Amino acid sequence: MRNQVQLIVYANRFGEGTLSSLTDVLRTRFDGIYTGVHILPFFTPYDGADAGFDPVDHTKVDTRLGTWDDVTELGRTHEIMVDTIVNHMSWQSRQFQDVMARGEDSPYHGMFLTMSSVFPDGATEEELAGIYRPRPGLPFTHYTWAGKTRLVWTTFTPQQVDIDTDSQEGWDYLLSILNRLSGSHVKDIRLDAVGYGAKEADSSCFMTPKTFRLIERIKREAADRGLETLIEVHSHYLKQIGIASKVDRVYDFALPPLLLHALFTGRTDALAHWVRVRPNNAVTVLDTHDGIGVIDVGSDQMDRSQKGLIPDEDVDAMVRTIHANTNGESAAATGAAASNLDLYQVNATYYSALACNDQHYIAARAVQFFLPGIPQVYYVGAMAGADDMELLHRTNNGRDINRHYFSTAEIDDNLRRPVVRALNELCRLRNTLDAFDGEFSYVVRDSENPVENNDAKDAALELSWKGEHSAATLVFDPSRGVGAQNRASVVSLRWSDAEGEHRSDDLIADPVHVGRR
Repeated sequence: MRNQVQLIVYANRFGEGTLSSLTDVLRTRFDGIYTGVHILPFFTPYDGADAGFDPVDHTKVDTRLGTWDDVTELGRTHEIMVDTIVNHMSWQSRQFQDVMARGEDSPYHGMFLTMSSVFPDGATEEELAGIYRPRPGLPFTHYTWAGKTRLVWTTFTPQQVDIDTDSQEGWDYLLSILNRLSGSHVKDIRLDAVGYGAKEADSSCFMTPKTFRLIERIKREAADRGLETLIEVHSHYLKQIGIASKVDRVYDFALPPLLLHALFTGRTDALAHWVRVRPNNAVTVLDTHDGIGVIDVGSDQMDRSQKGLIPDEDVDAMVRTIHANTNGESAAATGAAASNLDLYQVNATYYSALACNDQHYIAARAVQFFLPGIPQVYYVGAMAGADDMELLHRTNNGRDINRHYFSTAEIDDNLRRPVVRALNELCRLRNTLDAFDGEFSYVVRDSENPVENNDAKDAALELSWKGEHSAATLVFDPSRGVGAQNRASVVSLRWSDAEGEHRSDDLIADPVHVGRR
């Protein structure tokens, strides 16, 4: 993956609703800002039960968005990442519909998991209770196959039927996706929900040794086709560290809540600890098409003795602060309040979670960009977008609070806002300085003096990069800005390049201008 800032985006929600329009927006409005793009599912259909993550046909572009030629065209100027949805497909797919009609006579019969696929001799209450699932209840839905009622495995929603990745039919299906992507100038794939993709009895069916074997198998096939692999797993931070050693790249899902925790409390001890132990082969995010994960910093959901990066009571306090900062909007979009019952996510835009505080928001982005890894910015975050309550009320889908539709005109209006201008200049800095390809270091400081204890609570965190032709240092001091209404700058930036030494103590009022100062 190219070591520059990427955008995460729906093709139909950023511009005029097509892949060609998205390409035009990226080339004209964001030239030099986002050099790569993760296009969220654009397969047939892109607007199913889970916004494209329940494809009827994973190898076809929804014709309302464009064609594979449009994907290839975008790939001429931008590095493209595309989802490979490993765990499931739509119940309306040709394959599953054939099984429903013909049962065991269908050539796709072995492609889909039922309860008896994993538990042929039945399961005890203890075994069923031990299955890990991101939503309440058991992961089974009643479906009729040729007149017989079966308990089909559905990890996420009843419309998303799980694939048996052990079966030849299931494996051939996954390979057909990789073949299609590699033939369309796609460079990177994101393995969606792969943590749930390998089930076996007497296990949690989540991130087991069998899962790692599946990941390695897919990774090998992807590499043979010139594809780099990103793993998407929400779990305890020690699992993330373990995963990172076995894959190309892993999301740093702990960073978003840790930055919220730091900005809410003024403390950097938990963040500094994470900087010390985190994997560097990461893709850094603050926001995605999902909610803000909290499971990634709390205690292990399957073993509470495994403590998190912050105490569980701090996680609870952070969630309450998000709800207060959004005036209850996030509470209305999270858990049982809306149709998606994710147990580990708070639904809100990152900007709204920070009470639409420009200083706090741009500080969080600056820290994201200065940590080792490839930074990705979600399209709503690229516009510093607030919660979309109108869309939430229309769909009653909690995640839609963070899935606004931006027309090209609305994009142009947002590009005039100081916070968006500051973010774009930060992107240019991150993309331009060779320092970010060099050596990283960090130190915890109390005023101007290094602190021997890296876990000092109220100290500032200093992140530095040094390259052959440039250097950059960011000082993050959230203790200066505690409180949603506090508009004080909590970051300062200094950098050097061929034009000399530069400094900004307020990235909103004095945004960086690489090569133009």
